[in-house]
Amino acid sequence: MTSAVTNVSSSTVQVATYERDDLPDVLPRLSAYATEGKRVALSRHPAWLNVLQEGLRHGVYCLEAVENGRTRGFLSLAFVKSMLFGRFLVSLPYLNTGGVVADSVAIQQRLIDGAIRLADDLRVRYLELRHEQAVEHPALTERLGSKAHMRLALPSFVGQLWKQLSCKVRNQVRKAQKNELRVTWGGEETLSDFYSVFSQNMRDLGTPVYGRHLFQQVLRQFPDRAEVCVVRAGDTPVAAALLLHGWGVTEVPSAACLRQYNASCANMLLYWHLLERAVLRQHDVFDFGRSTVGGNTYRFKKQWGAEPEAAVWQYYVREGSIGDMRPENPRYQRAIRMWQKLPVAVTCWIGPSIVRGIP
Repeated sequence: MTSAVTNVSSSTVQVATYERDDLPDVLPRLSAYATEGKRVALSRHPAWLNVLQEGLRHGVYCLEAVENGRTRGFLSLAFVKSMLFGRFLVSLPYLNTGGVVADSVAIQQRLIDGAIRLADDLRVRYLELRHEQAVEHPALTERLGSKAHMRLALPSFVGQLWKQLSCKVRNQVRKAQKNELRVTWGGEETLSDFYSVFSQNMRDLGTPVYGRHLFQQVLRQFPDRAEVCVVRAGDTPVAAALLLHGWGVTEVPSAACLRQYNASCANMLLYWHLLERAVLRQHDVFDFGRSTVGGNTYRFKKQWGAEPEAAVWQYYVREGSIGDMRPENPRYQRAIRMWQKLPVAVTCWIGPSIVRGIP
């Protein structure tokens, strides 16, 4: 652990940097701080550092700002590195949102100062902070704002949720029900079914798939707040999702449907049950995740009533350009087309080692 002392608002604030071996001692304190409040997404929980460390083999760091023995802010960071792509410092990979959590702008600044020092020490290409609102800092000179978080305010009862859906959406859900698709929920015992759908869908998209071990670690780290939903046609899993329940907020970081079952509306049935689950837990918000404004997934989420909210990813760039790693970069288009032609088994074998190096 390293620390630095700085003055914030005429009081002494200590900013400490914790590494892997420090986490067991500091996570209980940081978790209590992070989950204060009525509406907190599970993706804000600092225990994701354990998930990323075990599930993706990332080096992990956490910066904490302390004033008079009291936590005033923190910043979780993962050190992403590979021979293929280079080195990056990210808050946090896999998740849609991250960055600084702090009581004041001044403390935000100090935590970012610490992250920049760490980025320099690790000689990364860039530091990426997945904020929802921009934080002004002279070193954060680049940003991406082309995507939006799609979120739906939830009613108090399932019947109200059904009534507020459009006729088109309700008819598609009914169609799936008439096709005798069935829905089951579970934890690790459903992981094989989830992963069979997810890995095939990622192959079809031309994207390297995360390893099954990542999702296993999510379910183990958050046994009461993470669960899997699977839609089956007979005994065949055809759609599936990982659902995360925070405090007042439910989010779906990963969901997929086999393309050959699109006509059966399996995906619509899946999302209806995800939303229903969130209402039954008496949550206020359902977070569908990030989408490119105007894109296909944006329109899919919009039909459920979701509204866009800001997503501002900010960067301290030391080398190259933030566009170098974006999937829309033309240099990757040929690789995407080739990936889509590979057998799913091959993509499950080589994909996890590739995607873990992508920030």
